Amino acid sequence: MISFAQTTSKKMSVKLLLVVPCYNEEAVLPITYPQFSDFLRSQITTGAVSDDSMVCFVDDGSRDDTWKLIQEYSTADSQVMGVKLSRNCGHQNAILAGLLENKDNFDCYVTIDADLQDNVNAVADMIAAYKEGAAVVYGVRNDRTSDSWFKRTTAEGFYKAMQKMGVPVIFNHADFRLIDNRVLNELEGYKEVNLFIRGIIPTIGFKSKQVFYKRLEREAGESKYPLGKMIMFAWNGVTSFSTFPMRVVLWFGVLNFFVALSIGMYVIISKMFGITVAGWTSIVLPMAFFSGSNMIAIGLIGEYIGKIYQEVKQRPRYIIEEHLKSH
Repeated sequence: MISFAQTTSKKMSVKLLLVVPCYNEEAVLPITYPQFSDFLRSQITTGAVSDDSMVCFVDDGSRDDTWKLIQEYSTADSQVMGVKLSRNCGHQNAILAGLLENKDNFDCYVTIDADLQDNVNAVADMIAAYKEGAAVVYGVRNDRTSDSWFKRTTAEGFYKAMQKMGVPVIFNHADFRLIDNRVLNELEGYKEVNLFIRGIIPTIGFKSKQVFYKRLEREAGESKYPLGKMIMFAWNGVTSFSTFPMRVVLWFGVLNFFVALSIGMYVIISKMFGITVAGWTSIVLPMAFFSGSNMIAIGLIGEYIGKIYQEVKQRPRYIIEEHLKSH
């Protein structure tokens, strides 16, 4: 485990790429871009990274002036490049696009969101861990006091639930991480359309370390992950990595069997003792219960079949519309 304190190393400087996915971030980029730029230059000055290190902003089909700002930064700053996706492909695909479009052009890659709630200064510790031999360095939040009680509780509950269902996630780690070219080349081999990168990276293996940091408040703009999107993201992660929901349906079916058996025994005993069996209640209630259970089971199976359908079509996960300063 690496502390958040600045770490020095006698090893050579590395060529670093910061990959920053952006979706409708015109309000926050003018605030956070200077912080990215200042951090990169400070690391170049200390010799931690080479002077050809860069920041890559990935515009994920924004509907505002996000791409216009990226173009301005790229024109004015030789260490800024931009990738524009042809449409909104989702946060995970935007990260993947920024990584794969620059594969083998850098020594290591750090993915970080544009709102800088993930502290960019923690990247210095990630670089130090990389120089010590880590192929993957996870940014792990050890202080979420900037989050509301609801956000903090649901987020931590998400990680605990994912781990219990067998999804290989790192507790309190999102998509703030460093990976090297070995990991990136292996990541390219994962061809699934339903991406859940924070679950994929731990399955790749290689030596890893963790860097702990305090989660900060969003600089400006609104979160791109409201509750509805967070739930859908969690559901995608579960169904992409675990068959646990299918096993729940099986257990639910077993429970239904015993409920039906109990109802049958009740009816038989009632007949034996001459007790009048209630009419429509004893018929309609079990019918509603079992039909509802069947619909849940069919819907869940359909969810998995739908994912298979998306995968077998093998459509591109993203399309690049424009690339500024491509290597």
